[in-house]
Amino acid sequence: MVDADQTFVIVGGGLAGAKAAETLRAEGFTGRVILISDERDHPYERPPLSKGYLLGKEDRDSVFVHEPAWYTQAEIELHLGQTVTAIDRAAKTVRLGEGTLIHYDKLLLVTGAEPRRLEVPGTGLAGVHHLRRLAHAERLKGVLTALGRDNGHLVIAGAGWIGLEVAAAARGYGAEVTVIEHGPTPLHTVLGPELGNVFAELHREHGVRFHFGRQLTEIVGQDGMVLAVRTDDGEEHPAHDVLAAIGAAPRIGLAEAAGLEIADRADGGGIAVDERLRTSDPDIYAAGDAASFPLALFGTRLRVEHWANSLNGGPAAARAMLGHDIVYDRVPYFFTDQYDLGMEYSGWAPAGSYDEVVIRGDAGKREFIAFWLKQGRVLAGMNVNVWDVTERIQKLIRSQAEVDTEALADPHVPLESLAS
Repeated sequence: MVDADQTFVIVGGGLAGAKAAETLRAEGFTGRVILISDERDHPYERPPLSKGYLLGKEDRDSVFVHEPAWYTQAEIELHLGQTVTAIDRAAKTVRLGEGTLIHYDKLLLVTGAEPRRLEVPGTGLAGVHHLRRLAHAERLKGVLTALGRDNGHLVIAGAGWIGLEVAAAARGYGAEVTVIEHGPTPLHTVLGPELGNVFAELHREHGVRFHFGRQLTEIVGQDGMVLAVRTDDGEEHPAHDVLAAIGAAPRIGLAEAAGLEIADRADGGGIAVDERLRTSDPDIYAAGDAASFPLALFGTRLRVEHWANSLNGGPAAARAMLGHDIVYDRVPYFFTDQYDLGMEYSGWAPAGSYDEVVIRGDAGKREFIAFWLKQGRVLAGMNVNVWDVTERIQKLIRSQAEVDTEALADPHVPLESLAS
């Protein structure tokens, strides 16, 4: 039984943390809610950092989850710019960097992820960037503006979602862009070669240069500034700035030091939680990018680094903390916007998990839906410039029905008729 004398502490100031705090109040919790973030900004959403805000289409204030006044009105106690350095599970306290101890009855860890770092000479130069936080996006926006004005070169290490979205933004500003990617296509581990090439051609049409099967080995500079990069084939590429976009790692140090169970690396690492988003400590929960949760639909454990997982996972964890009987089993979902291409992806079909890809529509015109199947059952679907189909795609995935692939490929056959 939750009562007004209890204190719920949320560690992490991103979307998951903000939505968890909102849900606690919406569900009628009248106890203390304390949200601690190591960023000085109020909780914000991350997709605009590589999309609308970076492109200059959205203003800075648009990224925040709530107006600052909302936290006061909802009686959410904010500790911004504060780092939690330790969890004492026996005493049920968290320690802040300056030594303050805060008691909790229930604790939610939404510590997120951090960019992986390039481990090559030259990473300390002034023109080497990462993109994870609002401050990174503010800085990068200024860099892209200057590169476009001066016909400068941006080299991006990594052709994942962040790398490609920044490439599109940079070309929008007029910067020259070169992408170094160790895989054979963009997004190879997510989309495979069949669909990765769609994104390669899209970017090539907009002037992006790709070097596949290559790794960046050195960033060359002079007087602290970037001049070029070198790759493992001995080539040197001109650069004024470099973006490291080689993925993100879950921020699990706090949980690990507290003795909480950590998921295997094969499952994406992260803080291991059950279907209620509860960790190995019954009074501690985790959600968002840092959490690894079981998904029975795919018979595996997943860690998902996308907006929808934070949007839905934070509220689910809040309800579980209140004692609600929840099962977190959302079909993974993410989206991207690059140039005139808009895409939504639902499901989970990593390389090696599927045996067939079916295309419905015209891939050449970039108006289609792609489906990844195994033994005739849909694992994932990606709609490109085709809208209002996500619910039907997810229903098809959940049905685990064996489908007629000819009907699946036929745009005239309603998707809902295949999910019986």
